Amino acid sequence: MGNIYEPLLWKNPEGSAEEFKPAIAESWSASEDGKAWTFKIRSGATFHDGEPVNAAAVKASIDAARTRAAASFIWAPVESIDAPDDSTVAIKLKYAAPMDLVASSTYGAWIVSPKALAASEKDDKYFDAGIDGGSGPYTIDSYKPGSEVVLKKFEGHWNRASAPHFDVVDISITPDAVTAQQMLTAGEVDYATSIPLENAKTLADDPKFTVKDFNSPFNFMAMFNTTRAPLNDPEVRRALSYAIPYKEIIDIGAQGYGTQSHGPAPRGIFPFSPDVPQYSQDLEKAKQLLASAGHADGMKLTLSYASENPAEARFVPLIKDAFAKIGVELEVKAQLFNQQWDAAKADPATAQDIFVLYYWPTYSDAGSDNLTTLFRSSEKPSFNLSYWNSPEYDKLVDQAATLTGTDRAAAQDLYKQAMDLLYREAPAAFLYDARGVSVVPAGLNVSQFNENYPFTVFFADMKPAA
Repeated sequence: MGNIYEPLLWKNPEGSAEEFKPAIAESWSASEDGKAWTFKIRSGATFHDGEPVNAAAVKASIDAARTRAAASFIWAPVESIDAPDDSTVAIKLKYAAPMDLVASSTYGAWIVSPKALAASEKDDKYFDAGIDGGSGPYTIDSYKPGSEVVLKKFEGHWNRASAPHFDVVDISITPDAVTAQQMLTAGEVDYATSIPLENAKTLADDPKFTVKDFNSPFNFMAMFNTTRAPLNDPEVRRALSYAIPYKEIIDIGAQGYGTQSHGPAPRGIFPFSPDVPQYSQDLEKAKQLLASAGHADGMKLTLSYASENPAEARFVPLIKDAFAKIGVELEVKAQLFNQQWDAAKADPATAQDIFVLYYWPTYSDAGSDNLTTLFRSSEKPSFNLSYWNSPEYDKLVDQAATLTGTDRAAAQDLYKQAMDLLYREAPAAFLYDARGVSVVPAGLNVSQFNENYPFTVFFADMKPAA
């Protein structure tokens, strides 16, 4: 999708000189109160179907995303959109919000051709045949569902200075990572996006490949059911947090490709802070806390995890073994994620004690997503699978959200306070941020992995190694 479609702007990887890179918008600005944003649309850009990429097309695309995109909620702050001329899009907000982050989202922010929008509104299966409504550097040449996508360089793309090196990209859809590795090592493909983590180190020793790892937006946490004893006691939750073998979980679960989390914001994604405190395994301290909470004789708990997630299957037994050392008997339930999800949302009173969750933000604002979606108080179980309720926390994240569009440093400080509170109250144990792993053949140059677009390989940035 990120090769076929473009957003208004791209979010650059952490550590880049500039936070954003222009795409369909050449420039953008916000009012002092963060409630009015203006995007200047570049001239000369066209969709693959020949339609001009102008302000009216951008307005139509965002309006469609607001009303019928799967991730329409990212546009919730928008009150109105105007296109006063061909090169200007003016967005008025109900409240201050970081529209630069929203407009660069990997979900729900692609700018789509007016023709394709009109056709898909009449037929919700319009795109299923592989029809292309984008303006990106590649267009769809052919598509076989579940089997193959062939992309062809779009000769009319506006960015002629950085035109793709490869005229055609032939993509095989191979859901099995082992098969993908076999195809790569046999030379049947030039690049593979999915390699079993346990095999990455072997490939790193092969001079024909280089293994690179980068920030990713994915992290793992263990949500404690705070609605009933014994996990309604923060002292018990802190004890369990001290019992968890974080290093071993990263070594085994992530095969070494991970870093211990500093709260629910993954490394490289706002408002991540390395200053948020972490628990480290201390079994004696865990025993002392359990004893002071009245559980010197231990307890029995249940834990559920997604059976189809190989990392969880690897590290959950480590948690079970560690808990046994402090007198906690853990019953482990491996369930398909949809079954785990349905059981967790049914009724907290009868739900699991611990829910192992793999999560990532919808766009590059883990404050409005991870911190808020996962831990803000809610009347019914939603994504808050610790069922935690804290007015103090709610106030911090709500206030931070109003500042992200106007004073990101102030928002960062409030989110840091919120994550410090998560550390003290421990409604969840924050396990690790997964690293993005890329196996690059010696004959290929691949751009830096961008944690903001974890599902996109940017083929326009690929070229043969010198």
